[in-house]
Amino acid sequence: MDEEFDFVVVGSGGGSMCAALVLRAAGKSVIVLEKTSLLGGTTARSGGVMWIPNNRFMKRDGVEDSLEQARTYLDGVVGDHNDTPGATAQRREAYLVEAPKMVDFLVDQGIKLDRVSYWPDYYDDRPGGSEQGRTVVAELFDVNELGEWKARLRPNFISMMSTLDEMLKLRFIKQSWSSKIIAVRMVLRTIAAKLTGKHYVTAGGALQGRMLKASLNAGVELRTDSPVDELIAMNGAVRGVVTSKDGKPYRIGARLGVLVNAGGFSRNQSMRDQYQPGTQADWSLTAEGDTGEMILEMMRHGASIAQMEEMVGNQIAIPPGMENEAVKPVVQGVTAAPHAILVDQSGVRYMNEAGSYMAYCKGMLERNRTVPAVPSWAIMDEQFMRSYMLAGTMPGSKKPAIWFEKGFLKKADTIEDLAALIRVDRASLRTTVDRFNGFVARGRDEDFHRGERAYDRWLGDRYHEQNASLGSINRAPFYAMKVMPGDVGTYGGVVTDANARVLREDGSVIEGLYATGISTASVMGRFYPGAGASVGPSFVWGYVAAKHAAQSGGETV
Repeated sequence: MDEEFDFVVVGSGGGSMCAALVLRAAGKSVIVLEKTSLLGGTTARSGGVMWIPNNRFMKRDGVEDSLEQARTYLDGVVGDHNDTPGATAQRREAYLVEAPKMVDFLVDQGIKLDRVSYWPDYYDDRPGGSEQGRTVVAELFDVNELGEWKARLRPNFISMMSTLDEMLKLRFIKQSWSSKIIAVRMVLRTIAAKLTGKHYVTAGGALQGRMLKASLNAGVELRTDSPVDELIAMNGAVRGVVTSKDGKPYRIGARLGVLVNAGGFSRNQSMRDQYQPGTQADWSLTAEGDTGEMILEMMRHGASIAQMEEMVGNQIAIPPGMENEAVKPVVQGVTAAPHAILVDQSGVRYMNEAGSYMAYCKGMLERNRTVPAVPSWAIMDEQFMRSYMLAGTMPGSKKPAIWFEKGFLKKADTIEDLAALIRVDRASLRTTVDRFNGFVARGRDEDFHRGERAYDRWLGDRYHEQNASLGSINRAPFYAMKVMPGDVGTYGGVVTDANARVLREDGSVIEGLYATGISTASVMGRFYPGAGASVGPSFVWGYVAAKHAAQSGGETV
């Protein structure tokens, strides 16, 4: 070996620095190797939300939850299935037990966290579901505290100096005075930050910025531009990695083990074609390093894989000029808002448009197997355009002329003329819109029950008169926009046990090899129970792996 540490972490997203902090607290040496030039992974770019049942902030705020309630919910939503070995009852139980402990550990390390005041579980109507939500986020972070490391933190998709809670409420700026006050507060905060030399970042940037600062203070070794090419195995056990230094292979030993948290394979089109046909790497919002080679390397060492066909779908639009942008407009709230629906290329509505983003994109891909539905069309009227944001533009604002010139946004005076513009059957689209308007008039979506869950109503417009998620489409002009099944990460990978150890096909442990994040088959199986159901597990299994390695040197606790 050219160098040796107690623990080696491959990748710097999600749970990587959490694991590093656990090992440093135990007095062990740790190195984090990041193949790109920026730290934080897709987590830094994301909302930075962790789904943590029964967490300390829920207790503080008097929000009801318990291990038993969370278990009932997760068992009901995820369930036991032979084809989801990442989501066994044992792993689900370990997650529920360890998740709140992980949050307590981070708080003890000085990481400032809190909960979003109201963010319902995505299946809140199921037994054990929480209407208030189980989300944990980081407080705003002054990135200038990182000094020269500031330039190495991957930027977040939100550039405004606002909390995630504020951003979620800002969308009602046309309807709510409290949202207008939030906008003023954000402006004042921005002015104050400039006057005092501060630069606040939010969401995943705040989470990973705080994790990076804590890791640096704890003495974690962090290296960028350090791709891992191989795992070093000796007598069937992983004992290190081969990375690159000065353009040459460089061997780093790991006395206690190697943790792989290198993302999934969203940016690897050949792997997508193999495991997720019909999806595109260009539609992904993940970081550029999400190319799957570490999953393949673990497979080379005998690791079992599962759930590879799953992804954390996130519906997107691609305005002209943004085709090559790393982050494209997310349109989750568009067809969940009043005065909008989603239809396939035959002009037929086919799902509850207010479902979770993962369920939404799964629905698009499943529909596409029988009826062309990729892309689908968001259908809206003038009431929608006046009240809600669209692809990053403010409510009531004039939309860019190029949107219409390039056909990104279609506009017509009648539903029939709109159908002609998007090349669907006129009678079919008219029937679909009339049927939906009938549901609106009766106050109930009889086809897909949109608006009946707290999550549906939260995603819609709580200030809307009749139903937060239902509104008629009857005021000209009418609009249509393409919606694509993008993603924020794949959801399958190597199979791990309740200690985050990587398993072979026969269920035996690959000694010295741990994995977390979307390099693994998710503990959530084929579902997304609530906001943060990929970032949360990344942190939790990083925490679990590090504790196991520190306490036992790789032996079962």
